[in-house]
Amino acid sequence: MQALMLAAGMGKRLAKYTQNNTKCMVPVAGKKLIDRAIESLKIAGINRFIIVIGYKGENLKKYILENHKGEMDFVFIENKDYATTNNIYSFYLAKDELIKDDTILMESDVIYEPDLIKKMVEYKHQNIAAVAKYESWMDGTVVEADDEHNITSFIEKKDMDNSKLDRYYKTVNIYKFSASFVRDIYIPFLEAYMKAYGMNSYYETTLKVLCMLKDFPVKAFYMRDIDWYEIDDAQDLSIATALFTKGIEKYNFITAAFGGFWRYTKVKDFCYLVNPYFPPKRLVEKMQNEFPILLTQYPSGENVQNMNAERLFGVDKEHILVGNGAAELINALGHIARGTIAVNLPAFNEYVRCFKNCVIHEIDNSKIDYKMDVETIKIAIRECDYTAVINPDNPSGFMLDKEQVLALASVAKEAGHKLIIDESFVDFADGKRRFTLLDDQFISENPNVIVIKSISKSYGVPGIRLGLLASSDKDLIKALRDDMQIWNINSFGEYYLQIYQLFAKDYEKACDAIVNERNRVITELRKLKSIRVYDSEANYILVDLKENNSIDLAAKLLDEKHILIKDLSTKNYFHKKNFIRLAIRDENDNNALIEALNEYLK
Repeated sequence: MQALMLAAGMGKRLAKYTQNNTKCMVPVAGKKLIDRAIESLKIAGINRFIIVIGYKGENLKKYILENHKGEMDFVFIENKDYATTNNIYSFYLAKDELIKDDTILMESDVIYEPDLIKKMVEYKHQNIAAVAKYESWMDGTVVEADDEHNITSFIEKKDMDNSKLDRYYKTVNIYKFSASFVRDIYIPFLEAYMKAYGMNSYYETTLKVLCMLKDFPVKAFYMRDIDWYEIDDAQDLSIATALFTKGIEKYNFITAAFGGFWRYTKVKDFCYLVNPYFPPKRLVEKMQNEFPILLTQYPSGENVQNMNAERLFGVDKEHILVGNGAAELINALGHIARGTIAVNLPAFNEYVRCFKNCVIHEIDNSKIDYKMDVETIKIAIRECDYTAVINPDNPSGFMLDKEQVLALASVAKEAGHKLIIDESFVDFADGKRRFTLLDDQFISENPNVIVIKSISKSYGVPGIRLGLLASSDKDLIKALRDDMQIWNINSFGEYYLQIYQLFAKDYEKACDAIVNERNRVITELRKLKSIRVYDSEANYILVDLKENNSIDLAAKLLDEKHILIKDLSTKNYFHKKNFIRLAIRDENDNNALIEALNEYLK
């Protein structure tokens, strides 16, 4: 068995990463792609490696001979026309070498687990194509294949049928071909195709034609749980780095993205806070039906968005603002605020980061076991210009009762103080404790109170980015409106606000489901005697791991179980402590988390 790598291309989409070297010289997670390829070939017992070079080919050749001399027999073939041809011609240039032995064909921009090639070499069929179940991030040629590993069709990107996506497999661009298949079938077809259509095409196009013939000999090799990634551009490089980095470095790399975890399809996200029980399928389908219109039409301006919010929350549209997530509204409020703001900490960091024109008065809740003290907050209200209360608190899940919040509002009114109540998670409180200040009478009678709510979190639509702010302080609302864009909400967000009321009862049931599931998870976790689990009225749980190292646990869960949790050890007020925050997901995912924690913390 020998191997062939097609490495003549310029890799233009990788921009600065390929200015001086070809794609396989790009390092991913601390190791160049070419080094990874050679390592995998050695594991598979392959000792002959044919490489078609072109762009910066001498650099690649020199690197290999200097760093891998004596490890295997390297054969270099130069494609001098790399700038005007494609990989069909590079493959053709290696034809004389290919007929000498069975060959593993690989492209230069794919990263995969080290033992993949060994598994393909040992696979029973002589001719195979590595394929992976199609996912939304994938690009390029796909195939259809059956349970007997028969490839029934090759489908180019332009011919893909979105209604069949669940039946598609993406070609990984790694193949195993027998010498006889290449000599007797593949090369003759390749030559005929190039003679008819030229050299600026792809070798897979020939496979597509061959697949139309009877008894196509190439079978599907299903990747299943084998990690891999194709690296075409800088974003691909970032994702591949996250996938193939290990330990704490991997955890830090992924969490530094602040989202976008849908790219990592195996990861169960217990870090970011959403509602797994809402929206219901019917709501999603209703939005899907309107997708073409919502995608191609401008959204309405802020007045219509505020009117939609008035209908949802019963607060006069003159008293309400809809934002691109609560974060936009917090940021806008921070722009205009002056003076001193008291913040219960630890908390959502935007209440510190965004108030750049204010002196931050820190209320250290870590001193009282991460709870909030009403009397301490009252003192801050009398001494400061603003006070921010996140209720339930993030990350502790501790919650002040309605009577306590109203008492704070009364003190704030008497002191002429601005009281910010963030109730982004209040809908997840136990039914008896659940309440809202989004009531037009209360808002009208308390112009000193500013209510902020994240729709993204509680309503399960973080991708749409929605939040709202309510206040009857006309000057404040005007200043905020002047600071915000007229089209800050896209058409998908607008339509969501428009149709939500049709599903309001579903939302109530979803919040009750969160309460029940959260309480169940707390009960199960408390069976672990080595940790302390805090009470919570939110869709997350604060856990003190005590002597168990929190960042080590977070890295291990991500590496070995594909479970992402929130490590708090680097956050203020958790210094030298081992705290984590766990989001509540659905029952199946939560059971996987509980099982993993039992395994590591028993």
